[in-house]
Amino acid sequence: MIGWKKTARHCAAVALAAVGLVTGPVSAQTQTKIGFNVPLTGFAAADGASALNGAKLAIAQANANGGLGGKPIELVVYDDQGIAKEAVPAVTKMIEKDGVVVGVSGSYSGSTRAAASIFQTAKIPYVTAYAIHPEITLAGDFMFRVSAMGEVQGRAGAKLVNDLGKKKVVIVTIKNDFGQALAAGFKEAAVKFGLTIQNEYEYGLPDRQFGPIASKIKADNPDIIYASGYFYTAGPLVSQLRSAGITAPIIGQEGYDSDKFIEIAGAASEGVYVTTSLDRDSDAAATKSFLTEYKKATNAGPDMVAASSYTAVAVAIEGLKKTGGKGGDALRDAIAGLTYDSPIGKLSFNDLHEVAKDVQVQIVKDKAFRRHSVISDPVLLAPPTKKK
Repeated sequence: MIGWKKTARHCAAVALAAVGLVTGPVSAQTQTKIGFNVPLTGFAAADGASALNGAKLAIAQANANGGLGGKPIELVVYDDQGIAKEAVPAVTKMIEKDGVVVGVSGSYSGSTRAAASIFQTAKIPYVTAYAIHPEITLAGDFMFRVSAMGEVQGRAGAKLVNDLGKKKVVIVTIKNDFGQALAAGFKEAAVKFGLTIQNEYEYGLPDRQFGPIASKIKADNPDIIYASGYFYTAGPLVSQLRSAGITAPIIGQEGYDSDKFIEIAGAASEGVYVTTSLDRDSDAAATKSFLTEYKKATNAGPDMVAASSYTAVAVAIEGLKKTGGKGGDALRDAIAGLTYDSPIGKLSFNDLHEVAKDVQVQIVKDKAFRRHSVISDPVLLAPPTKKK
């Protein structure tokens, strides 16, 4: 089991930033390095800031508790801007120049997919925090993911529609790996629950004007809307749907899971459902501790990105403790064989290094995310395995 604790911050220009947060009884000796690719600039910089804060908290807590065998752990950070062409040179440098023993992705699916094959070729374990594309773990046996993959989250969304007693659905899909994976899972499970998909509308990542889509959805008159996006697209989307007089409930996903969504959407965010990994009202010790320590360290409320990135780094650290700092096959096997109590649930990896976990449903209430329900269905939420 894992118990994890505290933080600080650092980043560098386009290439390298190294964070060696040394507190408590660790000595300034040779450090074990964990690589962390994250979007610190560009369209996903706000998510990157949350991811980095979560990662730093895991490192600071580990170092406060003695690091690795009394030596500090160093977080080597590269800005991948959330895009594949930046991720490739970034992770190549952290492997070849910095000598990281394990990598963690605090980034999106496009950049994480590009990085995965590089880590696999180098036989360095790579733990994905929140990127959901199925091809990431298919890159090979050194890949791990602590979040539910996109199709699984999509199936959970369909079950939520059914649980809410709705049948007629309009899907709004962002045209990238994230949106397409969610839509695929939702459509798969919609058949099982007898849902009617009236229409599906797509939009691009740069889009912020949704008037034409809103007009079409108003004419469809659905019972409910399943709309993928990130807080910076979902905020304008939800606001404009409500401004158009559409009152149907809206279901978002992890990309909505940020206080910035509530800030951007304003009053329109009230009542929006979000399927995610982080339950702000959880009684679990690991979650409560993380929520408290993150707030103390950053003076901000954590989001799913921060919690998942914290978890991914903590998983890497726990594996290193089991191997005494050794990487390669030994670290891969150590991570694969452990069970983790984390802020995003109790985790264990299957033979494809995916996790089976409940999906949390939050609802925006009084300008905050609150628990609505938990989707717990081991069959519906089962991740793929090597045999499937």
